[in-house]
Amino acid sequence: MEKKPKFAVIGGGSWATAIVKMLCVNQPKVAWYMRNNDAIAHILKEKHNPNYLSSVEFDTDQLLLTSDINQAIAFADMVVFAIPSAFLHSELQKVTEDLKQKTIFSAIKGIVPESYLIVGEHFHQHYQIPYNQIGVITGPCHAEEVALERLSYLTIACSDKEKAQVFAKNLESHYIKTTISDDIIGTEYAAMLKNIYAIAAGIAHGLGYGDNFQALLMSNAIREMKKFIRKVHKMKRNINNSAYLGDLLVTGYSVFSRNRMFGNMIGKGYTVKSAMMEMSMVAEGYYAVKSAYKLNLDYQAKTPIIDAVYSILYENKEPRKVFKKLTEKLD
Repeated sequence: MEKKPKFAVIGGGSWATAIVKMLCVNQPKVAWYMRNNDAIAHILKEKHNPNYLSSVEFDTDQLLLTSDINQAIAFADMVVFAIPSAFLHSELQKVTEDLKQKTIFSAIKGIVPESYLIVGEHFHQHYQIPYNQIGVITGPCHAEEVALERLSYLTIACSDKEKAQVFAKNLESHYIKTTISDDIIGTEYAAMLKNIYAIAAGIAHGLGYGDNFQALLMSNAIREMKKFIRKVHKMKRNINNSAYLGDLLVTGYSVFSRNRMFGNMIGKGYTVKSAMMEMSMVAEGYYAVKSAYKLNLDYQAKTPIIDAVYSILYENKEPRKVFKKLTEKLD
């Protein structure tokens, strides 16, 4: 009988919690690393994460909870990283286990600030992990709806089709459906870019633009995403598939979208610092827009929406004036 892979999830946030919930449907034991020992103690006692998706109840007999990242990695054949991209480098510095012996899946929607690389490229270039041992988890899917067991769809991208299928099968349940893709670069860039466009959608809402403009903005955003990704990694892909367009739409429109929420606050007049202090979760798009803007200095794709968000967040330009100019560039 074929040996079933073991899984570890790295991270203590909402996506990590949702992925552990999904894996526990199909796995007798899942290793779960989080830095916060108080959160671990709370889960062991109260059966739920005190800080994220607290409605999800766990059977703690299924969990190997640990604040030692190496213990979690040693347990697993497949390791899922689900922490903000801004903190990935510092967490990886703790790792002494040989990651080349593992299959790595990323649920991180951003660029690693220290290397200006998407997560898959970072693992490949800095840890010499072959691309066929690297995968990406993308939506359209919000962790909050996983917690509520609402029908959700995930795309699992990996150049090794068998690994993608194995991982996808272990996430599936009556409310989770999966599809697989071989476009690990494109889907990961799309997952990063859609957070920037969600911030733009939030800014527009905060400024008082209505549904008509939001629809126009999202239409332009998917075309801008297509241009950017084609410059980065040219291959045959349908940008209208759910991993690209679907994920963009749910992040741009959903009340659960922290990037949209962050943008909405900026549009209403909050400073970046005050908006970040108000939110309890990281808005990945804030970090992503700086990286995308700098990367595009080399690629030279036409990206007026990315440029507008960057000028507001990093050049302290006035949102209303920036968006007035942006409206003249969209069609």
